[in-house]
Amino acid sequence: MTSDTTEHVHWIESPLELDQWLSSMASEPLAVDTEFERVSTFFPIPGLVQLGIGKRYCLVDPGVAEASEVFRSVMGDASKTKLFYAMSEDLELFRHWLKVRPAGVVDLQIGAGLAGAGFSVGYAKLVESLFGVQLDKSATRSDWVSRPLSPEQEQYALDDVRFLVPLQEWVCARLGEKGLLDALNEESARFAADLYEQDDPHNHYLRLRGGWALKERQQRVLQRLTEWRELESRERDRPRNRVLPDPVLIALAEAMPDSRAGLKQVSDLPPVVIRRYGDTLLELIQAPDDSGLFQSIRPPLSRSQQQLYKQVKQIFVKVANSQDIPIEILAPRKRLEVLVQNGFSPDDALLQGWRGELLNGVLSEIEAALTL
Repeated sequence: MTSDTTEHVHWIESPLELDQWLSSMASEPLAVDTEFERVSTFFPIPGLVQLGIGKRYCLVDPGVAEASEVFRSVMGDASKTKLFYAMSEDLELFRHWLKVRPAGVVDLQIGAGLAGAGFSVGYAKLVESLFGVQLDKSATRSDWVSRPLSPEQEQYALDDVRFLVPLQEWVCARLGEKGLLDALNEESARFAADLYEQDDPHNHYLRLRGGWALKERQQRVLQRLTEWRELESRERDRPRNRVLPDPVLIALAEAMPDSRAGLKQVSDLPPVVIRRYGDTLLELIQAPDDSGLFQSIRPPLSRSQQQLYKQVKQIFVKVANSQDIPIEILAPRKRLEVLVQNGFSPDDALLQGWRGELLNGVLSEIEAALTL
């Protein structure tokens, strides 16, 4: 069965109309999706907002959504549930475009994984398997900024929200049977919090995994350089690698040049960057180290830790298989690596909350493996 348009979908033409439409939300969840473009910019360019309440849907131009105080309020209200599917890019758009950190968010891609549908399953594939509807994805890469949108684009945009409520009902029914209803809200909130933390320019250097081999002083230089790059990218609205690629930042931190002549010796540092930012880069490199808000970049696992990782992972895999939960959700690789490197602690985040309940029967095995 292919998708067909519903008569209840309409364009909301003004902020006041959007305010009134949202006022009918009551305790119902709000289905949310967005379309945007980002090719040569740092920030995504909003193209369209799609919303759904029950079986009523609307398409909203960015200018209308931006001017609606009720929309901003609803998005930031933790007491009002917002349904997304694979929400990371949507949350990023709202943070930078509307300066709103959506709260009360539920990511149904996570929910589908917890419910047994598999890890990171695509929206169209899941809709077809559950509801027998084939979605036309031909408009995925189309121009969402120009107007008017084509009927195909409108249909595509509608389809991205009109199955979220039925999908939530299916997910919640399955999770209720598995005793994991709280896990969906908990994991969605944790995922959103991690995204917000990663958005902090001061901590962005921690994502440059290649910097782990630098000495502490060099990593502190890398922290300053990376924070500057992050702020400069935002100010110029240019992708990070168009300002300075990660490998060049690491090379600068490693070399720590003290002159323009030294900058010229840094591999792959373009002359145009030296002309434009040379003095700034030297000031950052030579600045005194900040005594606070620094942590070393986590190194990769050692050979012995890799063996231990495999042993501990097998314990998690046993639990994941018994609960029909993807191991990537129960024990994400980076979080499991942290557990292995830090050693066993019952307070570790990977052993808390809904995970702690599922892992209760194997905690002694995990502790024994990590304390060998």
